[in-house]
Amino acid sequence: MRASVRASRVEFIALGIALLVGLMVAAPVISLAVTALQPAVDIWPHLLAYVLPQSLRDTALLLAGVGTLTLLIGAGTAWLVSSHDFPGRALLIWLLPLPLAVPTYLSAYVYVDLFEPLGLAHRTLTLLMPAAEAVHWLPHLRSLPGAVLLLALVLYPYVFLSARAVFQAQSADAIEAARTLGAGRFTILRRVILPMARPALAVGVALAALETLNDIGASEYLGVRTLTVSVFSTWLNRGSLAGAAQLSLVLLGFAALLITVERIGRRNANVEFSAENPRLRPRTKLAGLKGSLAFAACLLPALLGFIVPAAYLLGESLRRSLAGRIDPSLWRDALHTVTLASIATALALMLGLIVILAARWRPSRTATAAVSVAQLGYALPGLVLALGLLAPLLALDGAIATFAQSIGLASPGLLLMSSGGAVIAAYVIRFLAVPTGLLKAGFERIPRDYDDSARAAGASRLVTLAKIDLPLLKPALLGAAILVFVDCLKELPATLLLRPLNVDTLSTSIYQYASRGSFEEGALAALIIVAASIPPVIWLTRFSDLPE
Repeated sequence: MRASVRASRVEFIALGIALLVGLMVAAPVISLAVTALQPAVDIWPHLLAYVLPQSLRDTALLLAGVGTLTLLIGAGTAWLVSSHDFPGRALLIWLLPLPLAVPTYLSAYVYVDLFEPLGLAHRTLTLLMPAAEAVHWLPHLRSLPGAVLLLALVLYPYVFLSARAVFQAQSADAIEAARTLGAGRFTILRRVILPMARPALAVGVALAALETLNDIGASEYLGVRTLTVSVFSTWLNRGSLAGAAQLSLVLLGFAALLITVERIGRRNANVEFSAENPRLRPRTKLAGLKGSLAFAACLLPALLGFIVPAAYLLGESLRRSLAGRIDPSLWRDALHTVTLASIATALALMLGLIVILAARWRPSRTATAAVSVAQLGYALPGLVLALGLLAPLLALDGAIATFAQSIGLASPGLLLMSSGGAVIAAYVIRFLAVPTGLLKAGFERIPRDYDDSARAAGASRLVTLAKIDLPLLKPALLGAAILVFVDCLKELPATLLLRPLNVDTLSTSIYQYASRGSFEEGALAALIIVAASIPPVIWLTRFSDLPE
């Protein structure tokens, strides 16, 4: 009886923490709505006349362009490597996802540096023609089409990974039936293969679009006035918190629209395979010219999305290291980055585990709702999240100072805002979806019979968790830790706006170098981020793989 009481107490505590986590994720949106209710009469005529129309247009066009291009590149390359055998295919399977290791803002900084006048591309062209004429041959990347291209080149792996996971597992039955009816290869692709992969394609495109919506570094640098950039300038340059909050609600509307479109894309899609005949579709061999063309078509996005930026960063880092021109503040910024990311990762794993345990131990609508809300943080753009966290964190800092004074201690001031606590809170809220998603999938592979057997033997909930669940969840925990840690390394908008004064991370340091027009000075910091991002991308590639 006493053991049962203790179990109920643990379950109740887990459910209470899960509800608090749900409230924590919802708090920025609630705060944002309250802030938006404040009058901003002076600024709205300007926003309506000069800011909002262009921002809405640029955001819609950027999302449409990136979504279309990531779909074409991601689905096309996934179909080629999943449906065909050709020389170099095994290498491409590992190369194609690697652009995910390059943050969007780094891709923009690298390519502008390469193709600006007096850049490497311009200097190369001057060997063949006069310098004034060579300028006209350089692509104009500081534009909306340039932003679409550069963002798509690093975001297409979201579609590639999700599409390949489906393409390589598709049954041969439907394809053979279509072939017997006289359908050609591309008809089968258009009428059979792609419709069966629609849910995966919708997820991949939605993730790429959400990352596009979160981006501020690349869009601002390339001169594209998205809603995210407009929120940033309204808040910091025009000093209107209420106006920025109102624009943020419009931005959240775009995020909600993307999620709705993704769910519509997955609705009523039947992708089940035959249980009686689970034969997988055999790959078609391509040799000669066809094989070479397939290899080139798959290599090009990996070359432009990963190899060129990584090679540029490596070359600049080596050149500056040999010349002794490494900024000594790099190691301080790296320490700040690792410290903030490590704390946020540990908290996200712990809270994600508790949320999933609450739903597993005491299934209810309340626990299910807590899990759903905890996974919504990833849909919040980092800038919107930072804006929404300001009021709750300042109120919490005020409460801490009041309590300290009431017990006779000196006021700690803005404890959370000045210690990096605000940045950690933003990381945890934004990336909590990663551990909750992976741990939920991990628990679904653990039969409940294990828990029942342990309980029948007298083991408590916590003993069962420590002895049975956690060892079986080790792969999911490790994967979640790696993904959250690297996401924290790369996050720019929330870090840029919530970090304490005179505290920089690798991402904010790179942003400042680029803002001063000397991005190459931060090449080593950028290379560290890219290098740290490669292992989780490889893990994601293996995670999406079926045995060959």
